[in-house]
Amino acid sequence: MPSSRTALLLIALLLPPSAHADTWRVGPGETLTRIAQAARVAKDGDTVEIAAGIYRGDVAVWTQDQLTIRGLGRGAVLEADGASAGDKAIWVIRGGAIRVENIEFRGARVPDLNGAGIRFERGTLHLRNTRFFDNENGILASNNPAASLHIEDSEFGAAPKHPGALHHLLYVGRIGEVVVRGSRFSGGYHAHLIKSRAMRSRIEYNLLDDGPDGEAAYELEFPDGGAAIVIGNIIAQSPRTTNSALISYAAESTHWADNSIALSHNTLVNPLPASGWFLRVWHRQGAANVSVVARNNLLVGHGRFDSSVPPPHDGNLPASLGDLADPARHDYQLRNTPRLWGHTAPAGDWSGIDLTPTRSFALPHTTLPLTPPETWQPGALQRP
Repeated sequence: MPSSRTALLLIALLLPPSAHADTWRVGPGETLTRIAQAARVAKDGDTVEIAAGIYRGDVAVWTQDQLTIRGLGRGAVLEADGASAGDKAIWVIRGGAIRVENIEFRGARVPDLNGAGIRFERGTLHLRNTRFFDNENGILASNNPAASLHIEDSEFGAAPKHPGALHHLLYVGRIGEVVVRGSRFSGGYHAHLIKSRAMRSRIEYNLLDDGPDGEAAYELEFPDGGAAIVIGNIIAQSPRTTNSALISYAAESTHWADNSIALSHNTLVNPLPASGWFLRVWHRQGAANVSVVARNNLLVGHGRFDSSVPPPHDGNLPASLGDLADPARHDYQLRNTPRLWGHTAPAGDWSGIDLTPTRSFALPHTTLPLTPPETWQPGALQRP
C-alpha cells in the first residue's frame, strides 16, 4: 500500500504536464478525495473545486502565490473533528493572492483555545460566501503589515462557550487592510463580533446583530486605532452583552500614524435600559490625535455617543425600538415616523472619503445596490 505522499507523486506523474493553470477536483469518486491532497499538488494559478459534502478532519496549509478554492453546489463543509493544521486552524493560509468561495468551517479547537477556521498569516486573502460557526476564532489574522483581508457576503456565528476564554468571530491583527462587506455576525460569547487592529479597516453594509441569546462584549472594536471607515451597517447589541459599548476605538493604543474613525448611515441599537455607549473613543489612553466624524447615524435606544471630540457630528438622530419595523425578525427599516423622515442632509465626504452609502445589507448575507433617495433618512436602510 503506497504512502499518501507516494500516491500524490504518482498522481502528479500520471497527469499530463501543462504550462497553463489546472483545475483540481476534490470529492468522492475523484482522483483527489481529500482537500489536504489538493493543497499539496496545486500550483500557482490553479483552481481547486471541492464537491459539496462534509469533510471531517481534512485540514490543510495553503502556500501558493495565486490560487482559487471554491466549493461546488451547496458548498463544502469542513468539520474540524479534533484535527488542526499545526495546532492553529482548519486551514492555514500563508500564500500570495488566494480566493476562497462557498466553504464552511466548523468546530476548530486547539490546545491553547485559539483555534481558527482560517489562520491567515500573509498575502492577500479574498473570501466570498464563506461561513464560520463554532470555531474558537472564525478567522484569526496575523500581525503582518503587508497582508490584506477582504470578506464579502459571508456569515460568522456560534462562538463556543468556554468560561475564561475569548473567542472572537473575526480577529484581525496588525495587517495593512481589512474590508468586511455584506456579511452577518451573531452569537458571540464574551469576546467581540469583529476585532480589528489593522492599519485600515472598512466595515460596510453588514449586519452585526448578536441576537437575544448572544453574549458578545463589543460588536465592533478597533483597539489599536488606525483608519476605520464604518458605513451602512446595522449593529445591534444583545441584552445579555458583557460590555455596554457597541463600538470601541483605541481602548489599548493608537498604534498607527493615522488614527481616525468615520461613522456614516449606521443603525446602532442599544437594548440596555438606561446606559451604554453607541461609540466609545478611549481618549484617556493618550489618543489625543484621534479624529472622529459621525454623520446620519440612527441611535436606537438609550446610550451615549462620543462627544469629547469637536464636530462634525451631524444628522445623528435618536429613535426607539418602536420606531423600527420588526427588529426581532432583523427588519430594521424605519416605520413611517415623520419626525425622522427627510431631516437628514447628504453625508458628503470627509478627508477625501465619500461617506455616502451606495449599497445596503440584505438577508441572509449580501448587499443590494442603493439608489440615492430624493431625501435621505438616518441609518443603514433608506425608504423604498
